[in-house]
Amino acid sequence: MRYHILVLLLAMSSLLTAFALSNTAEQYTVDTDHSQVKWTGEKVGGSHYGHVAVKEGVLHVADGKIESGLVVLDMSSMVVEDLKGFMKRKLEKHLKSEDFFNVEAYPTATFKIKKVYRQGKQQDEFKVIGDLTIKGITKEIHFPATIALSPTFITAKALITVDRTAFDVRYGSGSFFDDLGNKTIYDDFKLEVNIKANQK
Repeated sequence: MRYHILVLLLAMSSLLTAFALSNTAEQYTVDTDHSQVKWTGEKVGGSHYGHVAVKEGVLHVADGKIESGLVVLDMSSMVVEDLKGFMKRKLEKHLKSEDFFNVEAYPTATFKIKKVYRQGKQQDEFKVIGDLTIKGITKEIHFPATIALSPTFITAKALITVDRTAFDVRYGSGSFFDDLGNKTIYDDFKLEVNIKANQK
């Protein structure tokens, strides 16, 4: 009787160990030199675009899929690409001011991955759900992404539309100010995300 109990316990222990090993997350570190987030903001009669650097990040992979992760953006690195000289410097300074992203008080923005699951017909088509934090305000967002995962690296691309007013970025918003006319800046801005991460 004791022998059978011992065998059963050993079998259960082996199964639990195998289960734990199969669910051990592998860590991929974001390659900041090959990762970037491009932004586009539109206004009445035009638009501006540029990029912001990825400061750091990590992705956790288990059973061949991303389980969780965190990407940190360096808001002080925000660059305007469609202007030059004085106008370029002026807009960059304004975007970093309290009117917009208040970079001095909030030097980083973060995206925390909560869930990733496959959608669509292609093997690299996924839906990503997570918490975006800008200016200390956190909102859940979800978006489609193209993700390629290998034993040594991950690449992820996504086009994300964000309502800036949800993060208390209201300057020039027609939703909060009247009679702005051709000075109206649209609430939604777009983020074109390109991330590469290497297995640690």
